[in-house]
Amino acid sequence: MEKSKRPFLKTKRSFRRRLPPIGSGDRIDYRNMSLISRFISEQGKILSRRVNRLTLKQQRLITIAIKQARILSSLPFLNNEKQFERTESTSRTTGPRTRNK
Repeated sequence: MEKSKRPFLKTKRSFRRRLPPIGSGDRIDYRNMSLISRFISEQGKILSRRVNRLTLKQQRLITIAIKQARILSSLPFLNNEKQFERTESTSRTTGPRTRNK
């Protein structure tokens, strides 16, 4: 088989480079709540570096700022805004159990 005929030839895909989530003027600080809240999930967890598209140094600074804000009570440790509701299928009965035949 000739080298010119390659069955598995990958085509180059063009991709658009995304803008960094933290601008050069943004200061990573525990008081900057608008910046910090972008890197926290709905449950209150710190999002990973891959999801955030941050550099290693930026992720470390964000993590430290989030932890400082939590300790100073600016941020909650957990975000429990959802109220857990019991549905009819999970409710228990207090009466004696009977078998259906």
